[in-house]
Amino acid sequence: MQMVLADVSQKDYCVVELTEERYQAFIYAFIDNTCFCCFLADVSQKDYCVVELTEERYQAFIYAVKNHYWYQMYIDDLPIWGIVGEIAESGDEYYLWTHKKLEIGYNNNQIVDVNLTSEAKVKLTPGIKVPFSYQVQWKPSKIEFKTRFEKYLDPNFFQHRIHWFSIFNSFMMVIFLVGLVSMILMRTLRKDYARYSKDDELDDMERDLGDEYGWKQVHGDVFRPASHPVLFSALIGTGYQIASVAMCVISFAIVQDLYTERGSMLSIAIFVYAATAPVNGYAGGGLYSRMGGKRWIKQMVFGAFLVPSLVCGTAFFINFIAIYYHASRAIPFGTMVAVSCICIFVILPLTLVGTVLGRAISGQPNFPCRVNAVPRPIPEKKWFMEPYVIVMLGGILPFGSIFIEMYFIFTSFWAYKIYYVYGFMLLVFLILTVVTVCVTIVCTYFLLNAEDYRWQWTSFLAAASTSFYVYVYSFYYFFFKTKMYGLFQTMWYFGYMALFSLGLGLMCGTFGYVGTSAFVRKIYSTVKID
Repeated sequence: MQMVLADVSQKDYCVVELTEERYQAFIYAFIDNTCFCCFLADVSQKDYCVVELTEERYQAFIYAVKNHYWYQMYIDDLPIWGIVGEIAESGDEYYLWTHKKLEIGYNNNQIVDVNLTSEAKVKLTPGIKVPFSYQVQWKPSKIEFKTRFEKYLDPNFFQHRIHWFSIFNSFMMVIFLVGLVSMILMRTLRKDYARYSKDDELDDMERDLGDEYGWKQVHGDVFRPASHPVLFSALIGTGYQIASVAMCVISFAIVQDLYTERGSMLSIAIFVYAATAPVNGYAGGGLYSRMGGKRWIKQMVFGAFLVPSLVCGTAFFINFIAIYYHASRAIPFGTMVAVSCICIFVILPLTLVGTVLGRAISGQPNFPCRVNAVPRPIPEKKWFMEPYVIVMLGGILPFGSIFIEMYFIFTSFWAYKIYYVYGFMLLVFLILTVVTVCVTIVCTYFLLNAEDYRWQWTSFLAAASTSFYVYVYSFYYFFFKTKMYGLFQTMWYFGYMALFSLGLGLMCGTFGYVGTSAFVRKIYSTVKID
């Protein structure tokens, strides 16, 4: 809870006597471009504001105490938490903690430990004036600076046996799926190859009277360009870029503890996303060229600004709500301008370079089969073989492989847990990739056997539907695991969860399409068709 509407006139909050130890600490701080505010200076109890409990403020404090509100502050990047107040045992009286006692541990000239104690509770009564005070006490500590975050980590939570069991379960799912795909597809394809190889021994009459069916029948249409090629290639290129960003950020987090500095994860993600823009251009531009697209500039611009426009649009919209509520989460206008400049002057030129290289290096069609001039009519099939059914079912198993990990990620993002087990995240990332590719290959094979050659969008959307189930799970987490309420908190949660799900969907969809594309090329390049 912030002391809103409580003006504070100029006040001296401490007087520091420059002993030799403090003098050297300040000199070190100036040389190191660091600011120590009253470093090593104990502060006795001081009042910093007095709040008169008008009816509006009284009701606000009552609501905060009833709902067990707590607040979070930082001292030298070390988080501290405190509770607003407490309810009496009778349940009809509410108290507010008004005094904050800070104990700060230091080792040489570095802060290594912070503890907050809330004291002096005052009964909430309309019309009274409540003084808020604080005091600071410095204590020497033997904690080393590099290990000062260890007390915030929770091994019992993140390394719980349920977490290990979920990893093991997902790993067994991978083995089962890979074995199942290999056994079913290779046995089935071997029979198909054996049947098709007899074509060389048959004359034209026998071949025409044969019982050919299934995936070979659509060899003249299976490499037909996907509908809406500009959008499709932009999505695939963006998926490549997001996958590169995820892999790089997870690797950086494993090598170096990014949780020790606020905002370091987001800063690295933005930097890596901008630096990997050529990956987007190369993958999307090359695919669009192979599809025979001519408006490559439109495709390049669309691919470059697809994710940044969605992210910035959502963030700016939520930011306007934050400004209306005078929330500390409001993004400064200068930051908005900086992000826009990164998109225009960094991401767009790098995407252009990648697009030019992609069109020159991998832009030539190299399909193993010729594409017929006239599309083949798609025969009727069972309802469960329709693309929309395959799309909805395709994301269930990939979501099941990451379901438990989503709980830990959500808890660290929306609660006070610090996520640090990035080795688990890397393993789950690899498991998700393998499961998505295997499931999408099976779905595509069933689709082609039904003589439906619309596999590009189906493979992408079947894998991307994983994000739909993640977003549905976010609703459950919001209503049963959080106590958020109101317009701002609701829009903040579901807005950024929509962006997270969108990024996950683009990445999974790209995995599904790339794996399926390699599978389709393999089976049609082996069979003698012409």
